[in-house]
Amino acid sequence: MTLAYSTRAARRITWTLFAAQSLGSAALIANATVSSIVGAELSGQDALAGLPGMLLLLGAASVAHPAGRLMQHVGRRWGLALGFFIGVVGMLIGGSAINAGSFAFFLLGLLLVGGARGAIDQSRYAVAEAHPPERRARAISIVVFAGTIGAVLGPQLVGPSSNLLGGLGFSSLAGPMWSGMLLFALAGFLLVVLLRPDPQAIAATIAVSHPATQHSIGPARPARVILRLPQAQLALAAMVTGQMVMLLIMGVTSLHMHHHQHGLGAVGMVLMAHTLGMYGLSIVAGPLVDRLGRPRTIAAGAVLLIAGSVVAPVSLLTAWLAAALFLVGLGWNLCYIAGSSLLADILAPAERGSVQGTTELIVNVAAATSSLGSGIILARFGYDTLGMIGATLALLPLALLGWQRIAHTAAAAGDGRAARQGT
Repeated sequence: MTLAYSTRAARRITWTLFAAQSLGSAALIANATVSSIVGAELSGQDALAGLPGMLLLLGAASVAHPAGRLMQHVGRRWGLALGFFIGVVGMLIGGSAINAGSFAFFLLGLLLVGGARGAIDQSRYAVAEAHPPERRARAISIVVFAGTIGAVLGPQLVGPSSNLLGGLGFSSLAGPMWSGMLLFALAGFLLVVLLRPDPQAIAATIAVSHPATQHSIGPARPARVILRLPQAQLALAAMVTGQMVMLLIMGVTSLHMHHHQHGLGAVGMVLMAHTLGMYGLSIVAGPLVDRLGRPRTIAAGAVLLIAGSVVAPVSLLTAWLAAALFLVGLGWNLCYIAGSSLLADILAPAERGSVQGTTELIVNVAAATSSLGSGIILARFGYDTLGMIGATLALLPLALLGWQRIAHTAAAAGDGRAARQGT
């Protein structure tokens, strides 16, 4: 495979994954808009309104590792397409359950949709395989930017799809499920048709031309061995911390504002600022990661997470909360892109599917824990404590970076002494 061919193929792969991720994100966000309402109506209990979101995260966590292993064997194209088609089945079951008034089958559908997300979220690793290290973060940022498209289009689907279903005599709340099913099917079809060659084929070529960036010779290392590497630990810490702090603060800010008599317009403005930080600046963040390097960008992301967590509880002004949630979103973005890029850098093609699936499992379990804990912490201790916990969690990547730098300096000093003694 020539370099020119690889470049053309990488470009096609990038924009195919961007299109598929945009469709999938729109479907997921449309359903997230009404899932808590559906949960409360079908169960008859407001206390269970948060259960749908929890099942989505648990579904993603349970599928992430096996999806990664499957992609290692069958390739990214078929693995990602299968993820979208599982989502089609989940949306079909969920939409039918809403019409039938079945809470149990609605939850089953959401579990499958969550499982689909566990596979779909690995699109960023697929695009990373199609690019050399110096352009990898930029490529990942394009796929992450697809979340912006979903954030804009997703809520716009709710009204028309609900009105259409209501006019046909079905439950209007099932509209996002049915429209999401069509979007997932279209995304899966695009991947099957256009994701060629498989990103893993390009990754093998890049591994030969960039042997110093990864373990490209010898058998694949077990995940437990790789996760002991300092770079892997830093990458995982960045992604876990970003997800936990983001969900901890963002997940209950709307409820916090509601408790203090903010209207839905103000809540929407704050969440829009948060979404802008998470996705809207990805196109800028990707080149920044490639230019500054992964560790420095992770440090910058952690500082932004701390700043947003500390600032959020200080004032109830809408503009203040919007600024705080923007900082949290941007901090998540930098940690997510830089952490994903760093992990991709240190893995050989034969290791990526399994190890990345393992890290996705860990990240999703951490996210589910944070999502569940945010409401409990808010109810028992208040929003101030939530911000303090978020800032404390965001110290983890900084502490790890500091520890690794000290260890590296000590090791270099030891090597220098040994060299002087040997001469």
